[in-house]
Amino acid sequence: QVQLAESGGGLVQTGGSLRLSCAASELTFRDYVMGWFRQAPGKERELVASISRGGGSTWYDDSVKGRFTIYRDNDKNKVYLQMHGLEPEDTAVYYCAADLDLRARNIAAMDPARVYWGQGTQVTVSS
Repeated sequence: QVQLAESGGGLVQTGGSLRLSCAASELTFRDYVMGWFRQAPGKERELVASISRGGGSTWYDDSVKGRFTIYRDNDKNKVYLQMHGLEPEDTAVYYCAADLDLRARNIAAMDPARVYWGQGTQVTVSS
């Protein structure tokens, strides 16, 4: 059974930084496009960053571009989300996701209905 385990969330002040990690198991990690979604209270889950199988291509939502960096280590079966310049609007549960479409080419088009999910990690940014 595929497992994605996030860690690294927490409480941080505005302007602070956090690094989220996601450890994957029971899948051939390098075959999957990976992404980070987030869901704030009362809002839909949204894709904020994604990365290609080899790590050479990345995509970011405009709201996080220039502040967040996604990267992966295929030898360790991990994907990371480095977050700088955090703002209260970034407060959400962050979810790691693996795209079920092994032939996916558009890394910006991860379908939340067709991914494996982690359990999520809470990020809270205080003003």
